[in-house]
Order: sequence, then structure tokens, then C-alpha cells
Amino acid sequence: MSYYFAIIGTKDNPLFEHEFGTSKQGGDGIARFHTESRHLNQFIVHSSLDIVEEIQWSSTTPTSGGAPMYLKHIDRFQGSYISCFLTAGNVKFLLLTAPSAAAPGRSSGGLAARGGLAASYNPTAPATEEAVKNFFVDVYDAWVKTIMNPFYLLNQRVTSPVFRQRVAGAAKKYL
Repeated sequence: MSYYFAIIGTKDNPLFEHEFGTSKQGGDGIARFHTESRHLNQFIVHSSLDIVEEIQWSSTTPTSGGAPMYLKHIDRFQGSYISCFLTAGNVKFLLLTAPSAAAPGRSSGGLAARGGLAASYNPTAPATEEAVKNFFVDVYDAWVKTIMNPFYLLNQRVTSPVFRQRVAGAAKKYL
């Protein structure tokens, strides 16, 4: 299973991006996105921003009013799933999950077409939702510590190797 994690700023600009694979069930932690379609990840994640904002500003959102929100599974694109966590500062954490070896945008051949891992992956399963939520909470903790740095400017890209290590550690721990 491959993952693409992005932090999107208040002006819909990417602040941080990280690709990784699963470390659970014997995984090696390396993303298996196809080279020719790897660039699609950013477009897929950004296409879900409209859905995030629709949920964010709806009057039925249970935690609207500024509290951090785990919005769970919000979108799907050709076998890939997008989950979201929204911070109080309107920064969005988006996680693209590609459950098969086939990258987003590719649907022929591969494990997904044969009914392998993609057919058995359920983004709404309680264990999956809990793992993603815990990943987001750990990243949120690292995020708060990063933006508390007096040298960090709002909507500035995060280039800290310590932050990248903490994201990778949370991914290895939960995903």
C-alpha cells in the first residue's frame, strides 16, 4: 500500500509533501507509485479541497467552530482514497491512500484489476479509520511544535528534517 501525505496551507498552497509505503504486514515503507503517474498525486489531493471546504463550512459539521477535525474518508479517485484532518488554523492534512501496486490513474493490469489488495481495502473500517486518525494526531502534534517556532512564517513550506522524521515515524507506527 502506498501513501502520499500533503499539508495544504490557508491559501491552498502545499506546505509539505511526503510519500511512503506501508510498514505493517511485512511492508518495507517504500511507496510503490508508478513513475509516470506519480505527478498525479498532487492533483488528486488538490481536487479534494472543494469537498473539504464544503464539509468544513457546512452547518452540520459536528465540530465546526475552530476545533481540529478529523474528516475521515472524504473522496475517492480510481481506487485511491483521500482522508483529511483540518486544523484550527485552517491548514489541511490530506492523505492519499493507494491500496494496490497500481498508481492513481492506472486501472488495467496490476493487483487491483485481479481483485487483490484493492478489493480487500476498506477505508471506512474502524481499524483503518483509527490508524489514520492516530497518524493525523501525531502529525498534528509535530505540526504545532513546528509552527510555534518564531522563525516560521504562515503558509511557508516546512523544510525541517526533524518534522519529516516525525511524519515518517508516525507513518511507520500507524500505517
